[in-house]
Amino acid sequence: MLQQLHKSGLRSEHAYVAGFVSIGLSFTSWFLSKHLERAGVARADRWGIFIGEWAPTFFAIGNGLRTYETR
Repeated sequence: MLQQLHKSGLRSEHAYVAGFVSIGLSFTSWFLSKHLERAGVARADRWGIFIGEWAPTFFAIGNGLRTYETR
């Protein structure tokens, strides 16, 4: 899988950036949902957690790609 991602042009830096962007999107979606929707804090928390769960995946892919790139 890492070889295919690398061949398609994805580099470890891209995955790391996606992880940090995901953290920012998590906070942004939580904040906007909390203040713009009337569904309450529980829904805002669910949105924030859902998007926040992407960050570890992106960081793990970045670590795998970095290991693949240094071989």
